[in-house]
Amino acid sequence: MPVPILTRRSFTLSALSTPFLTTTVWAQSVGGKQAVITAFGAKADGATINTKAIQAAIDHLAGRGGGTVVVPRGVFVSGALFLKPRVNLHLDAGAMLKCTNAMENFPPRRTRIEGHFEPSFTPALINADGCHGLKITGEGTLDGSGRPVWDLFWKMRAAAPDPSAFKNVGLPRARLALIENSKDVTIEGVTFKDSQFWNLHLYRCDGVEVRQAHFHVPDDYKQAPSTDGIDLDSCRNVLVDGCTFSVTDDCIAAKGSKGPHALEDKDSPPVEHIRVRNCHFRRGHQAFTCGSEATLVRDVVVENCRLTGAINLLMLKLRADTPQHYEDIHLRNITLDADGGRLLLIEPWAQYANLQGMSPPKSLVRNVSLSDVTGRFGAFGIIRPNPGQTDIGGILVQRVHVDLKDPQLAVSGMHDLRFEDVVVNGNPMPTPVPGPAAPAPAGGYRASGA
Repeated sequence: MPVPILTRRSFTLSALSTPFLTTTVWAQSVGGKQAVITAFGAKADGATINTKAIQAAIDHLAGRGGGTVVVPRGVFVSGALFLKPRVNLHLDAGAMLKCTNAMENFPPRRTRIEGHFEPSFTPALINADGCHGLKITGEGTLDGSGRPVWDLFWKMRAAAPDPSAFKNVGLPRARLALIENSKDVTIEGVTFKDSQFWNLHLYRCDGVEVRQAHFHVPDDYKQAPSTDGIDLDSCRNVLVDGCTFSVTDDCIAAKGSKGPHALEDKDSPPVEHIRVRNCHFRRGHQAFTCGSEATLVRDVVVENCRLTGAINLLMLKLRADTPQHYEDIHLRNITLDADGGRLLLIEPWAQYANLQGMSPPKSLVRNVSLSDVTGRFGAFGIIRPNPGQTDIGGILVQRVHVDLKDPQLAVSGMHDLRFEDVVVNGNPMPTPVPGPAAPAPAGGYRASGA
């Protein structure tokens, strides 16, 4: 099947009322060169480990100026693969590139994970570093073979002396894709399925389009640990358009660094200029979150999306050990249809917190809006700071007409909250009067192994 040759195109990301950015993405043809992995010995039998054959196809094209590695219809098992500059990946309809559970095929290496560089941890199935103009396209599937790894994670966590402190990197497990230090990246049409860890991890990328991609774990698995859909780690100028999320952790998470020295971390620049639109959030913890490791996040718009699962629409995690700045985050034109979930959740988060002997840092949340929201949902949510640490202000809720099981927004320790045309269960809602900041409960807030 020939791979379509893409042409130059551009998209403009607009802020609420004024244009701020135009990103031009160049999809460069490299002479139409292709390498079908079966020509290099790969076998679609669902059993043969094809790492060497597929890597040979990648290296073959890299040595000839670039091209597209094609995965044809069939199930191809593999370990860690490393794309090269100017080498793209295309998965035909019916193609599946599937992780082996023989983890020796994912040799540990230095890798970015959870806001730092782990000196020796599992690489992803697809790894790309410095691959400007990279395209991963097609109607095929990246399959993480995650269920045995999830089962082992929960078994090891339950056996740990303190299960709540069991590290997410406490056993080898592969992400489906890690793309880092790359500009003008396109990911289109691909299904990310049953990832052992995060699905799509983008680190220090600039100018990324993720279009019509799908992120799934099985409905019959209650909690597949750490199965984030997309992690925007220290990235800028990212568009997520027309994607579907059905995972058991954050659907889209903005990530950076953590700890009292986070603002000094030169490896974790701000997450900024993010656009999410036309997406369906079916299952997950949060549709959009400033994640467990997040320091500077600004200029985010989530729009024209729908939620049909009991998912928090927006969560801003407030770490007591990290100086965080979250600003200019706007959600608009959102349709809800679920029995659970919360619209807003801005509150303390203490998973793996460590002040390292330092004084608690100051944080800031400002200019957050929720507008043009309709449908039925679980609860309005919670806004509260880390007492004495977090300055929360400038939150606008407008044109929100919803039916909620819990209609009250619990608010404390913040200022400048405005409700404009907010109707809940048929009743106009006045702006809540914030109460005094309440202390976080003993033990703080933890994720369920995510």
